Amino acid sequence: MDRHIARWRGKAPFDERAEAIVTRLQFLVKHLYRSKDTALAVVGLQDFEFETLHQLASRGEHGRATPSELAADLKLSPAGMTGRLDTLEKAGLVRRVRSEEDRRRVDVELTEQGRATWLRAMDVRGETETDMVGVLTPAEQDVLAALLKRMLLQMEGPHAPAAPAE
Repeated sequence: MDRHIARWRGKAPFDERAEAIVTRLQFLVKHLYRSKDTALAVVGLQDFEFETLHQLASRGEHGRATPSELAADLKLSPAGMTGRLDTLEKAGLVRRVRSEEDRRRVDVELTEQGRATWLRAMDVRGETETDMVGVLTPAEQDVLAALLKRMLLQMEGPHAPAAPAE
């Protein structure tokens, strides 16, 4: 990274501190994506399968939601959600069940196999994340978390830069 900064010094208008921070963040994100891909390969999941299981797992003990709730959370069309659920149901990772409150409604829930598969993927990802932040002391991790939160709030808050027009 230092060579990258030195290579561009005087050749392009940029703030060296900002460039160093942003470029390092970009590289860390690449490492995180790679670790996610590795974790998914270890447990035999595709990204879309993991994301769906992840959404269900976040919903309490039974990991249950309606297909329309999942579609909204995952920003998918109803047809896209149906295809995902069909794939996951065939793999034994989720099941469709009639709602106990309204028999006309169908809920989707994690199976034991689905929860176990999701937990295995989370374990592999967690190991990588722990290794990444483990070079920092707990106090440094707290400071970094607070600084990143502040940066993120700036980018997502009311004074955030406008998104480019499409």
